[in-house]
Amino acid sequence: MNDYIAISTLNDFIFCPYSIYLHNVYMETDETIYHATPQTRGRSVHKTIDKKTASNRADDVLALPVYSEEYGLMGKIDLYKRKERKLIERKYQLKHIYQGQIYQLWAQMLCLKEMGYEVEELAFYEISTNKMIPVKMPTEEELRQFKRFIERFRLYNPAETGIAVNPNKCRHCIYCNLCDKTTENNVYQ
Repeated sequence: MNDYIAISTLNDFIFCPYSIYLHNVYMETDETIYHATPQTRGRSVHKTIDKKTASNRADDVLALPVYSEEYGLMGKIDLYKRKERKLIERKYQLKHIYQGQIYQLWAQMLCLKEMGYEVEELAFYEISTNKMIPVKMPTEEELRQFKRFIERFRLYNPAETGIAVNPNKCRHCIYCNLCDKTTENNVYQ
């Protein structure tokens, strides 16, 4: 059986691989211990996707579980518009779009395509501003880079690589105050 990578962890891996470990350690605890306002708000507005009430259009597909055998990925999409062949990832607020977020969108697209859906457009939808932010479809070279990234993810061994502490990233990590790798305090207090 393949070990699938959760699409939601791709951005976390780029941000800090150790945060994936911390997430798994604390996921069964009270989220108020580590969730900051952005995560709480994001979870709250995401409920309309999970409950499939964000759209009542017959051609909109909401909260579809997706997977890719080729890439060994699994996850769930937010919104796929069949008529437009458009995949949309909803975020409450996007001050900056990071490469890991792009990789998550590409991963969802690759899963959908492998499952037989046609995807011709990608976008982020920023809920707080009601703004659609188009994302270019990946080039062949970008897909090769993405595949190498997935391989690095699979081969990652913290005992061999070590944990790189970046104080700026640590201050913006929701697990910062629970992390044994830093003495920083997060900005959410």
